[in-house]
Amino acid sequence: MSAQEFAARVRNRERILGYWSVIDSPVSTEWLAHVGWDYIALDLQHGLIGYSGMLAGITAIDAAHGPAALVRVEANNATVIGRALDAGAAGVIVPLVDTAADAAAAVSAATYPPAGIRSYGPMRSQLRIGPDPAAANRDTVVLAMIETPQGLANVEEICAVPGLDGVYVGPSDLRLAVGGSSPADRSVDAEFDAALVRVQKAAAAAGITAGIHTASGSIAAQRLSEGFTLATVASDLTHLKAVSAEHLAAAQG
Repeated sequence: MSAQEFAARVRNRERILGYWSVIDSPVSTEWLAHVGWDYIALDLQHGLIGYSGMLAGITAIDAAHGPAALVRVEANNATVIGRALDAGAAGVIVPLVDTAADAAAAVSAATYPPAGIRSYGPMRSQLRIGPDPAAANRDTVVLAMIETPQGLANVEEICAVPGLDGVYVGPSDLRLAVGGSSPADRSVDAEFDAALVRVQKAAAAAGITAGIHTASGSIAAQRLSEGFTLATVASDLTHLKAVSAEHLAAAQG
């Protein structure tokens, strides 16, 4: 789909499913882009992808003429947000958003003046998004991650920031944020589930999308049934190991 179509679906709070990529392998990313996901997200914060890998990955996704290319940027920083968008990303997932001011800064970094501070230099993005600044502003998606104690405490104010298209839960960090000793600590399930409900309700009240990362398709389906409108599944690296292990076990009998 086009960036304009993807942005419209996000803002209409339609059901959207994506896949997560952490490895710098444009060929495998292109294969994933042909599966049928609505978007492929490239992880530049915790993934193994640098700028050239991001550029090649976005190009590979675009070659499939199907999913949108999103980038989880390294930080809430105008330079890295601008570089991801100039490379052709249809949108950015911005980590560690603690306050409404943080969310507003992310939106500003992704928006051309006079509304924002994005510097004009669409080296590749003009092939798909823009080059008219107004069109680029219209077709670019900005999602703010809710994953810290402060972000959760301020989620209603964050969701109300003008121009923000949605929030996105990082479940590993959010479980730590509500008191878990690790991302797998089940002793805080009640607190974690309450946090998810709060995020989902805050997004719905603001009329923006509620997104979440999940470990599997079944969990993604569960979260969508609970009111989330956008869900990402797993990652290429974790699935590479898991599928290989399954085949080894089968071969060993």
